[in-house]
Amino acid sequence: MRALVQRVSEAAVRVDGEVLGQIGPGLMILVCAMAADTEAKAEKLAARIARMRIFRDADGRMNLSVLDTGGAALVISQFTLAADTSRGNRPGFSAAAPPDRGEGLYEHFAHALAAQGVPVAKGRFGADMKVALVNDGPVTIWIES
Repeated sequence: MRALVQRVSEAAVRVDGEVLGQIGPGLMILVCAMAADTEAKAEKLAARIARMRIFRDADGRMNLSVLDTGGAALVISQFTLAADTSRGNRPGFSAAAPPDRGEGLYEHFAHALAAQGVPVAKGRFGADMKVALVNDGPVTIWIES
């Protein structure tokens, strides 16, 4: 699985003007299931992100996790993270999991992150979502499992 993790002061996702998910301080996570991914990979990625120390401690060092800070996560499905830009001007997405498998892995990832103790808000798989966030830092990290 691939994830783009951003430390945020706040984040929200809307579909057709309706707020589906909203968080205060924490992580906004764009997640993409790849064709060969498994539920075990989703669980491993969730555990890594929950414990990733990217929040400031009292000395201003990135030494705390979202669990340590009591933050939340907004998890958004993002198949375009599978983009292959090696040829031409149009990205290819054939490395992404098919939609039915991708949705299952996206949901499994969100549940696994919640099982780690992180409050989770979500978008809607396959929807045209409008995501707003305030990137804190900015801190943006790419992770693959």
